[in-house]
Amino acid sequence: MSAAARAELEALLRAALGAVHGERLVRDAVCEQDGALAIAGRRVPEPARLVVAAAGKAAAAMAAGLEAVAGARIARGWLVTRDGHAETARAAGALPPARWTVREAGHPVPDARSESAAHELLALAAATEPEDVLVVLLSGGASALLACPLPGLTLADLAAVTRVLLGSGAAIDEVNAVRKHLVEVAGGRLACATRAGRIEVLAISDVPGDHLDVIGSGPCSPDPTRFADALAVLAGRGLAAALPPAVRAHLEAGVRGERPESPKPGAGGFERVRTTLLAGNATALAAATTAARQRGLAVVPLPEALRGEAREAGRRLAALAASLRPRAPTLLLAGGETTVTLPASEPAGRGGRSQELALAAALELAGCEGVTLLAAGTDGSDGPTDAAGACVDGTTTARARAAGHDAQAALARHDSHSFFLADGGVVRTGPTGTNVMDLVLARVDPDGSPPNRPFPPASESV
Repeated sequence: MSAAARAELEALLRAALGAVHGERLVRDAVCEQDGALAIAGRRVPEPARLVVAAAGKAAAAMAAGLEAVAGARIARGWLVTRDGHAETARAAGALPPARWTVREAGHPVPDARSESAAHELLALAAATEPEDVLVVLLSGGASALLACPLPGLTLADLAAVTRVLLGSGAAIDEVNAVRKHLVEVAGGRLACATRAGRIEVLAISDVPGDHLDVIGSGPCSPDPTRFADALAVLAGRGLAAALPPAVRAHLEAGVRGERPESPKPGAGGFERVRTTLLAGNATALAAATTAARQRGLAVVPLPEALRGEAREAGRRLAALAASLRPRAPTLLLAGGETTVTLPASEPAGRGGRSQELALAAALELAGCEGVTLLAAGTDGSDGPTDAAGACVDGTTTARARAAGHDAQAALARHDSHSFFLADGGVVRTGPTGTNVMDLVLARVDPDGSPPNRPFPPASESV
């Protein structure tokens, strides 16, 4: 693999991540305006207190941004994030312990810490006063990190449903349609639990379409879905038989009207809520496009390419890249979220959707010169691994074969991470302070030869 081509793609990835970093986004959204604090252009009158709740993979970075601008106005700050995603902010002293409570919890499958965190958040919301402003810093991952089951259900029920859904290939809007009918914080219930007279939600989107009720399962957004929709998702995926009995009974009781529906559009209380979308996948794509053009690359955006099964998306993107005959070095750029359907009958290997996509792309690119492809999750975590994704080219599978590794067999058992550990194709970023789905960047050279000059290090950082 060309070291220069890979370095270039990693530099473009860093540029994209820098544009959607949680701290930067919140700093830009919160400022002094005519001598008063303003959140997304809306003034916060004195002496209103700020009570802050941050949840998701970008929670620590977003909280650090708010602390830097409005620390003196924060009466209490609380956050929950994935393991390891608060370390940078803690080490930098960006979240003073006297003001901030920092929790970490299980993701993508909720654990006991997730349930405890949800109870803490509901207590924080209930303790607010009508004069307070509740600031909710929301990012992807919040659904699993805040998993307090509704009455009649248990944490074990939530964990089991989560595992089943994640292995089924269900899209995130389907997964969260189910969660919103099982979890006490989701589906607008956090907004209903607080007495604060004003709720400001600053959100980073990790969902296709940036739908506010889907990001983090919409804790402050009215829920347009119903119990029947949740059951339809499970039935459509053939999962009804795999559900814990208590979950099935709960959803069926909801359809019969024996359980209260989640708060719906038009319900009282949501007039206090204003949600500002700070960034999404399109923001990262725009930043990568700008950085690529500054480096002299032509850019071909593929806005609809990154969806469906990860391996199929990888094959499609690789085939397209291999078919191009550009006149100048060209970047194919795609963003979105794919899925991985795991077999129910046999154990799968380790990996995530970006590494699985990259492995399928490597097989499609075998023997093709002049194409280098990088696929990565913008949160820095691809599935249950410490990788963000992987980088491949036309030599990847041949190199692996020479070393005794079979790419096709690894793909068949969903073991992309083990394959790329051996091959050296793993891309690691560590926690990125954001989460805007996934990116795929593919460089295509006009003569089939990647650049052999060292690529200068990028100045962007996260």
